[in-house]
Amino acid sequence: MNRSSAAAPAPTARLRRRLLWVGPHDSLELGLALADVAQVAEVLHWESPRAAVESLAAAVEPPAAPVLVTLLASDRPGRFSAADALLLTTAWPLVPIVSVASSLVDGRRRSGPPLPGLEEVAWHDLGGRCRWWLEAFDAGIPGPLGLPTTARREERLLAGIATRAADASAAGTPSPPVTVAVAATLADELEGVCDLLAVSGHRVVARHLGRPRLDEPAAAVVWSVCDLSAQDIEWLRLLAANAPGLLIVILASFPRGDVVLAARRAGAAAVLGKPASLEALAGSLLPARGPTSR
Repeated sequence: MNRSSAAAPAPTARLRRRLLWVGPHDSLELGLALADVAQVAEVLHWESPRAAVESLAAAVEPPAAPVLVTLLASDRPGRFSAADALLLTTAWPLVPIVSVASSLVDGRRRSGPPLPGLEEVAWHDLGGRCRWWLEAFDAGIPGPLGLPTTARREERLLAGIATRAADASAAGTPSPPVTVAVAATLADELEGVCDLLAVSGHRVVARHLGRPRLDEPAAAVVWSVCDLSAQDIEWLRLLAANAPGLLIVILASFPRGDVVLAARRAGAAAVLGKPASLEALAGSLLPARGPTSR
């Protein structure tokens, strides 16, 4: 049995936010994904579903806080089977299971379908989506993980955003919209990203075809690129240095671990895949509502 704490920074969120990570985390991509999750929740880690269940059975006392989500991390196609998912579901019947896919899991398209009935999240989108799930949990409202997999559609997310805004307004604690500057390589992508931000309740204050300006008048920048080149990384470094409090989210086609690591070191808060998930984008912008927002 191998149980260990996540090798990541201690979470700043309340300890009642507890997640279970099952599977490896020693690869670059899954390590980055686990570090993202560990920033917003306490993470318990086991290498296999069997080890997780055996540890639960051997525990003298129940855990101090319930597990909210089980993350089944796959570093290659076929890492887990339907029997593994069933084992975890039997141990934690009310806990949703989410499959976390590394880039190598793209090979699944040639080796077979994903695990039936499980939500699958790309490793680079996990941090933003976890923030969104936990935000709904803290607000005490139904989140997307409380819905059947077939019902987790973008229109349900939009309904959840409207419900959350109405509840916050009724409680007298409305969340101010985040001011966002948007830049994109292609005109169609520029309009699409602006539409996503508008429906998620944010305010687009500037839009640029190409790279963002170094003096953007916003709390956050969303920058959509085709491929994150060395020149883009250098511009990102200049942008982050010029505005230290700016939250920068990059949208890129097929992000890979080395590219994402370089972008984060240059100052990006998150690198998401395209087409952009509204849930991942909205979750990645949540930190811009904090005291560092401008």
